[in-house]
Parts: sequence; C-alpha cells; structure tokens
Amino acid sequence: MEAPLRAWLPRLLLIGVVLLAAQTSIAAELRPFGVAIQIMLACAAAAGAASGVTQGALAGFLLGLMYDLGTGTPLGATALTMAFGGYVAGWGRQYRIEPRWWILAGLAAIGAGAGEAAVPLVRVMIGETDVVGRQMLIIVPVVTVAAAALSPLFVPMMRWALRIRPVELRLPADA
Repeated sequence: MEAPLRAWLPRLLLIGVVLLAAQTSIAAELRPFGVAIQIMLACAAAAGAASGVTQGALAGFLLGLMYDLGTGTPLGATALTMAFGGYVAGWGRQYRIEPRWWILAGLAAIGAGAGEAAVPLVRVMIGETDVVGRQMLIIVPVVTVAAAALSPLFVPMMRWALRIRPVELRLPADA
C-alpha cells in the first residue's frame, strides 16, 4: 500500500490539479502584454529541466492531458505541446550533472518557448485554420520569460514530485 503513495504519479497529479486551478483562475486574469501566462507549460518545462528528457516529456504529457480535460480543448493537443516543452528542456540537462539554478531557469525557459511555439503546428495538424499570426511574436517571448521567472519555484517542486535526488559524485578510493 505504501509503494503507490511513494511513486511520482500521485504527487504529479496533486500538483497538476493545483496548477490547473491557478491556470484557469489567476493566469486567466493576469495577462501581461495581453498574453495569458502558461503556468502548466512552465511546470512541464521545469520538470524536464529538473529530471531529463524522459521524465520531462512524461510529466508534460500528463500535465497537458489534465489541461485538456479541465479546459475542454481537443484531447491531446495541449498534451503534445507540453510533452515537447518538457522534452526540449530535458534535452539540455544531459550536458551537466547538477546544473546551477540559472541554467535550470534557462532550460525551462527554452522548453516553454519551444512548447508554446509548437502550439500553432499542433492546431494545424488537428484541422484548425488561421492559427499562426503576428501575435505569436509576443506570445512566445512572454511565455518564455514567465517560465524563467517561475522556474525557481517549479524546479524544486518537480524534483519533489518526480522524486529526484541530488546527484552524489564519488571518486574511487585509490584516486
């Protein structure tokens, strides 16, 4: 009985519910430059920055499915973009063992920007028309900066949710 409670899925779902409530209430009202802050995308990118490619993509996909189910968007559309954002953020993680906070913020920002830039592509794939416009030149930078600003909060939260322990480097005894 204790093993499922110690797994990362219940923790991620709990955080996802809280973030979905914040996304649909607070972020819908606070709109810098007319752009809604994508809190859940920032969290998905932070998961990738904290853990790596696989867990970032999985966390992004689950958070995206929760977003799709909670807001009524086509099922899987947001999940794909958030999984891509988590994947991109996690891709940069392979070059450092334990990066500094500002590197993690940069990775989360890049992942969130890539995920937001992929939204028009996914919308075109599901049959929507007229989805790419000049407003993307404002939306992507605002989402990117917001993800960088939120990453000091979201990276530790995702480390807890995904049960990521700090890396311990050990040298051989005879070195």
